[in-house]
Amino acid sequence: MTARQIRVASLIRREVLRFWKIKRQTIGGPLLETFLYISVFGAALGSRIHNLDGYRYIIFVIPGLIMMSWAINAFANNSSSILQQKFSRSVDDQLSSPASPTELLIGFTLGGFLRGLLVSSIAYAASYALVQEPVANALILFPSLIIVGLFFAQAGVAIGVRAQQFDDVALYQTFLLTPLIFLGGVFYSATLLPQPFRTLTHFNPVYYMIGLVRYGFIGYHATNIPISFGLLVLATAALFAWNWRVFTTGKYLRS
Repeated sequence: MTARQIRVASLIRREVLRFWKIKRQTIGGPLLETFLYISVFGAALGSRIHNLDGYRYIIFVIPGLIMMSWAINAFANNSSSILQQKFSRSVDDQLSSPASPTELLIGFTLGGFLRGLLVSSIAYAASYALVQEPVANALILFPSLIIVGLFFAQAGVAIGVRAQQFDDVALYQTFLLTPLIFLGGVFYSATLLPQPFRTLTHFNPVYYMIGLVRYGFIGYHATNIPISFGLLVLATAALFAWNWRVFTTGKYLRS
């Protein structure tokens, strides 16, 4: 391995160990939350809403739940990790270390990405055991999930960089991220909404992410898949570029 590969691997290992040491909170809690959603919406509502746009209700809902678990965990991990290291001043040492801004950013990004991947993978395995959730378009599903995970990992880094206290992170997650996800069509189809709410849903970027993942799993789509994927890639690249500039200049990171 080269020196760069060793540095990146060490940074990723540190981030993984950080959330693994408190796995009951970082892994167990989100998994329990996802299983509760599956139980409540699958057993309770699923018995009353038998079909939604031609699909069993629980089959329709699970793709959104998997995307939601990946997004929230990737965001929460990176925003809290960055903020903790700002408080402990350890980020100052990292910025002056031989690791480049790109290596630091990759390390932080993949920590949250892997946590989201772990939680959502276990959630999918459980849902498959219960209802045999299909995968209709793997060539769309896996790239879409990867880009979604990277987008929210980058968003977590961006919020952690700007946050001054933990209440700031909670504010973004409670009043921005969670409403966007819930109103993006995780538990329903936007075609069922009356106007003007149906039109307003199309201004929610998470709506298009859920559309990509749902198309990958069950083949259902209410949006233009190529355009949605292209815009998601561009948004992820823009976030990466902004974060890279912050790590290069040290702005918001150094006290």
